[in-house]
Amino acid sequence: MTGQRFVDIRFEGVVEYQAALERMRELQTLRIDDKIHDTLLLMEHPEIVTVGPRARNDGITAPPDYPTFPVDRGGGLTWHGPGQIVCYPIFKWDLPDEDSVTAIIAKLEDWVIESLTTLAIPARKDNRMQGVWVGENKICSIGLSFLRWTSRHGLTININTPVGRVENLSGCGLGEATTTCLAKLGYEINKQQLIELMIDNMAECIGRARLSS
Repeated sequence: MTGQRFVDIRFEGVVEYQAALERMRELQTLRIDDKIHDTLLLMEHPEIVTVGPRARNDGITAPPDYPTFPVDRGGGLTWHGPGQIVCYPIFKWDLPDEDSVTAIIAKLEDWVIESLTTLAIPARKDNRMQGVWVGENKICSIGLSFLRWTSRHGLTININTPVGRVENLSGCGLGEATTTCLAKLGYEINKQQLIELMIDNMAECIGRARLSS
């Protein structure tokens, strides 16, 4: 398929992680069968640390006071909770410039970077790990799982997370406090404003526009 794709954007509110995972799997099957459009789930979770295969293989664990949940997406430990934007793109990645996982991750990184740059936040990529960084700190994690080039899981952006909860996690070769939130770096932004900017930037950055209601 070629050309621009349209996205059904769904604002889900606060959703327990296991319920979100079941929803992603259901939608992924529907998208593979072309029964739905590309779908973007926007939500927040009660506090949970998802544990990817890299963390399990390396023996990296969350501190004992963190609830955890094993997942099949790429990456290690990822914190979810209040003060965070969670985006789950249930997309069929078959546009001409989407011929590898690396290219897809780069698209998502560019999407976040472009949106943050609009708010005068100097976001960037870093060779240490996929995701989005501000200065020497990581503020956005990305991890996807694919079935027939249709994704589930996605990305998180830390806006104003509870003090210490993200910072106390380490994994994938990064030290503690490397991952943080924008508020701790001095950037007080409106969560909804960033979401709207990301929606506005979808067509330019990831070749997908919002489906009209």
